[in-house]
Amino acid sequence: MKKHLPTPNPHLELRVHALAQLFNSLDPTPFLNKDLDREAEAFIENWAMAHPPKSRLHITVHLTTKPEEADPEALVAEAIHNYFGYKSKLVRGELNQLLQQGRASLVIGLAFVTMCLLAADAVGQPGSGTAATIARESLTIVGWVAMWRPLQIFLYDWWPLVRRIRVYRALKASQVRVVHTT
Repeated sequence: MKKHLPTPNPHLELRVHALAQLFNSLDPTPFLNKDLDREAEAFIENWAMAHPPKSRLHITVHLTTKPEEADPEALVAEAIHNYFGYKSKLVRGELNQLLQQGRASLVIGLAFVTMCLLAADAVGQPGSGTAATIARESLTIVGWVAMWRPLQIFLYDWWPLVRRIRVYRALKASQVRVVHTT
């Protein structure tokens, strides 16, 4: 019987002077759609990546100055949720493009390996001379090497993207609090 371990509830404590420090100052969009500051984004992402993707993440932002906004917690929570929801969609698009490339690479690779194996058979059978053996073995190797890229995509390249999507979704669903501290 499989035991289900409780989902961890990691907690990140961010300390900033003002809410504006969390956001990209060059981004002219309204507050709820603003990009996070690159350093803040990297810090939050690296912290979240260190925890299982199904964790219930908690982020507390400690402000040293009194916020100008009436309800800074709702604003910050929505901004963080919107931002990481957007990042999740971007990476989902990357994953779709990668899988599309993988399917195209697989079709091309299968066609190429088939042609190489047919050419290797046409060169001659074992025992038909050294040059024929080298040509046959070279065609066989080159054909199978053509399958390297689709195999890399389908065996290795997709799962880090899925991991990032899960982390971004966890950040999108994170509980965010804003606390004024002196």
